[in-house]
Amino acid sequence: MSARHSIVCFVLLAALAACTPSPKDVEPVETPVHKPVETPVPEPVEGPTPELSAIDSLMWQHPDSALQCLLARRDAMIASPDTVDSGLRRIQCVSTTRFDDHYANLLLAELLYKNDYAQTNRAALLRAVGYFDSLLVVADGADTRGVSLQPRRRRDARRATAQNRAFLDARAHYINGVGYYERDSVVEACKEYLKALEVMEGCFEEEELVRHKARFMAYTYNRLGDLFSEQFMMEPSINCYENALVFCRIEPTSPKGVSNILYRLGKQYDKIGEKAKASDYYESAIRELPNNNGLLFRDLVSTKALCDYQLGNEVEQSLNTLRQVQAQVDSENEYLLRSLIIGGIFFKEMMYDSALLYLAPVFENKENVIIQIQAADYLRIIYDSLDNKEKSDECVRFLANQIKAESQNKALVSQLDNLFQSHISQKQEKEAAQEKRDAVLRTVKVLVPIAFLVAAVVIVIIRRGNKKKLIEQNAEAQQKLATESKRHEEALEAAHQAHRMEQAAISGRLKRSNEALRELKDQLKQREDVAATGQAASFTEEPICQLIMQRVNEGLFKSKMDYVYYKEYALDKQQLLDLRMAADRHFGQFTTRLKKTYPELTKGDLDYCCLYLLGLTDADIAALMQKAYSTVSDRSRKLKTLFDKEDSLSASIFNFANGTAQY
Repeated sequence: MSARHSIVCFVLLAALAACTPSPKDVEPVETPVHKPVETPVPEPVEGPTPELSAIDSLMWQHPDSALQCLLARRDAMIASPDTVDSGLRRIQCVSTTRFDDHYANLLLAELLYKNDYAQTNRAALLRAVGYFDSLLVVADGADTRGVSLQPRRRRDARRATAQNRAFLDARAHYINGVGYYERDSVVEACKEYLKALEVMEGCFEEEELVRHKARFMAYTYNRLGDLFSEQFMMEPSINCYENALVFCRIEPTSPKGVSNILYRLGKQYDKIGEKAKASDYYESAIRELPNNNGLLFRDLVSTKALCDYQLGNEVEQSLNTLRQVQAQVDSENEYLLRSLIIGGIFFKEMMYDSALLYLAPVFENKENVIIQIQAADYLRIIYDSLDNKEKSDECVRFLANQIKAESQNKALVSQLDNLFQSHISQKQEKEAAQEKRDAVLRTVKVLVPIAFLVAAVVIVIIRRGNKKKLIEQNAEAQQKLATESKRHEEALEAAHQAHRMEQAAISGRLKRSNEALRELKDQLKQREDVAATGQAASFTEEPICQLIMQRVNEGLFKSKMDYVYYKEYALDKQQLLDLRMAADRHFGQFTTRLKKTYPELTKGDLDYCCLYLLGLTDADIAALMQKAYSTVSDRSRKLKTLFDKEDSLSASIFNFANGTAQY
């Protein structure tokens, strides 16, 4: 082999080495490190003792027994004379090693929570969070993924140890979030839950999230879903519950775990008005239940009956179902909740006497503010219709105080939304970076064999001394290498383009979400103004009237168009009821006077009269009421004949409302 040929081989091998990226060449995903309360100095860490490991394993199936086992370790406890309401002594666990000390206190906090006790070892838990954070930082810095020359058994052992510490760190953040939530620090609790998810998703592959880890992920997403749901943040709540459902199907949190999550998903869709989807979730939750008894079953049947009524089912059928459920209750609070639902249906059917029997006890209770608010909203209208000003004013004052408290909660909702959106963005950035690394590795896997093939061909040709063949083969190999490189560069560019499009789509969704939030804030401000003054300045300034006129202006309804085309603009029963109430407030019990003067008017006729009072056309009313234009025209002629006036129908009704017409 000549010196020239040796130089060619050396150059090719050097080019091969340059094409292979080192771990430093791949840009790592930065994981925000939680700032611990106390960051211990890294030291050699032993594994947990078999005794604590056994208690940990027992905790996932029998938390009550695990707590007793932990408390029985007399040599690992220090008790003070302080006591708490639960009857447990205020304790913190200590051990012979720092690892066991913090591990035992983490287990204690988890077991207190799982056994419905308050967190009594708060200070020790915060130290444990900082300690496990420090272990996770050490594990990340060690870069165990890059030790490819170590024996496989040793590499696997190091990875398993790092993952065990990561799981403990995630659990520490989760239970720390529980402690914050018990102290009403909702934002801090949210941060800790998100940190737990960040640790798990950053340290485990998707296929590794099984058994206890899958159950832990379900717990964490469930807690986040509940937290967002309490603040009426339905979109983040749905996202969290859907993730919780995925992991709960992998490893059920309890026999009723899947049904519970389906029920919570249905409630979120119920809140945003997607009643059909909510009913489907309730039905799925009932099918998944292992037995048809207990509180969850009664909640599902009751909520589905109400939802089906709102979708148009027979009133009596829904009421019979709700009465049957109410007969099975086993607590006063549950009885009041069922009464609220039944009373609400009677209210919507304008059967005020029956509604009052069910709703009055709900409002008088002081234990559950949420159902008290809803009952007060119904009773305010009922007492108005009964001319009971004292009771009506009591409900209005109560609701005004609640609206004030709700407005003060806006800052909290904004903080939680920012935290969740930041978590989603970071997760998507990590996925994009991982995809970029995978694409680089795929390229390397293709280029390395080709480069070795080129080197082997060159060596063979050199040995044969065929310089001409060497030049031809070398050119062909270089061409193939260039083609493959170009193809993989195009694949990388396509991946980058897809990522940019995805980010643009996310930005668009976020912009739409912000616009919806601004609209919601405007509506809330408008309702606060109405609540503060008692009523709007004029009939047309009422929120329901402005809503109707907004739909009319947006729809530009045509008489020749099929009314089904305008389905999204239709008014529901509650909105029609709000319109009648607004007309009664501003025009001296308008509908009552109208019915008294013209007894032949039906309930539907009164709705039409209120719409004509706004000056709407037959085409507008056909779209809003989802009726054929011919049907509305017939109704218009009927009303005009009944009033027997030369003026237009809208003018006749307006004159009657103002008391200027002669009848």
